[in-house]
Amino acid sequence: MCDHFLRLPLGMGAVQPAEPPFGAAGRATDSLATDSAFDPVYADDELPPLPPGMAPGMAPGSRRRRLWELPRETHCALVGVCFGLDALRKLVGKAVGGAVQGDDYEVHVGAVRECLQRNRLSEAMQRDLDRRHELTIRQWAALKTADAVEARWRAALTGGVDVAAALWVALTHPRCDLLLQERITRDIHMLQHQIGASERIDRASHRRALEAAKALDAELTALRDRSGTLLRERAAELERVQGELMQLRAEGVARVTTIANLSAELERVRADVPDLDSRRRLGERARLLWERCREQDARLAELRRELESARCELLRSELARVETERTDRSAARPAGADEAAAAQSGADAAERAPFALNDRAVLCVGGRVSNVAGYREAVEGTGARFLHHDGGLEDKVAQLDGCLAAADLVICQTGCISHSAYWRVKDHCKRTGKRCVFVENPSRASLERSLTGIAAD
Repeated sequence: MCDHFLRLPLGMGAVQPAEPPFGAAGRATDSLATDSAFDPVYADDELPPLPPGMAPGMAPGSRRRRLWELPRETHCALVGVCFGLDALRKLVGKAVGGAVQGDDYEVHVGAVRECLQRNRLSEAMQRDLDRRHELTIRQWAALKTADAVEARWRAALTGGVDVAAALWVALTHPRCDLLLQERITRDIHMLQHQIGASERIDRASHRRALEAAKALDAELTALRDRSGTLLRERAAELERVQGELMQLRAEGVARVTTIANLSAELERVRADVPDLDSRRRLGERARLLWERCREQDARLAELRRELESARCELLRSELARVETERTDRSAARPAGADEAAAAQSGADAAERAPFALNDRAVLCVGGRVSNVAGYREAVEGTGARFLHHDGGLEDKVAQLDGCLAAADLVICQTGCISHSAYWRVKDHCKRTGKRCVFVENPSRASLERSLTGIAAD
């Protein structure tokens, strides 16, 4: 127990008051209104009867107790927990009207001693506590029994909320009896011991932190020295790089000047030679077309060689077959009929000679325009390449000769072709010996049947 009551209050020998001390004669005792704005009002009919153990002066009602109305053993805990040393020293200075010269313990003991009676300091402390803990006061106002107050105090103590607010509101609550007051005093006493133990642990941790800080300071000094050396090295390197950069900039300026001169010369050349860009583009295009023509000529020569080889092979096989048939027939027919039979067999062979469609050019002359896509699918489905001429409807008839020259097989749609185109096709095939198939129905099915027949032959 602190010896609060064995010393003079506030170390009065060290204080220079500016006005009479607390409780002086002539001061109005009712300077502080007893009905504080922070005191909740209880309805008397809602309060339970006075529980056993209620101390004298604790009559049931709605008014909270004042600081000077609390027992003397609660003042030390209230002053120590609810007021910081700086705030307490400021309140004491305002109350006595001068600067407080005592140490922290003397200020604490004097404030606890002044709380025993109503005076200027106790009233200032009362107002300060009510102002700072107004919200907690309003929250606890709904508690109607000492058990409810104790439950709320336990929750505040274990929940880590504002213990100072809970201590002030609990001790001044109208339903705080002697038993609850004793329990609260014990709890706050043990809490202060725990806080002191934690403070000692914190101080030991602080000392260890200081030692670690010293080691870190030494390491920081070494790092600063090393960083200074590195900075000097970097400065020398930077100076060298800047020299190289200046040289490169000079070279760049020279190159830019050269480029500007060349650009000016190019502009002069372009002015002297009009349409230089268009000529260059035309030259490039002509070169590409020439290369493409060469590729096409090479491909065409290759195709012609393949065609001649195939034709020779076909003629040799056909002549061998005709010779064999002629030999067989000559033995059974008269001598006068051999020449007519040979001529007829040669014409039939030319009409029914086997024809492979793979990689061959098949020309379709005539037909409906809407069926051209179907003709293409049917021809390319056999592995051949598709060519088409509408027979003089929109395409010029003069273009037909080129198409006939590029084709290996000609399919003539006789139902949709002009007379001029028909005779051109027939005359060309007769002169060149190309195979020509005449189809009357211009449908895709008829074309497919013709192609199937050709492949079967």
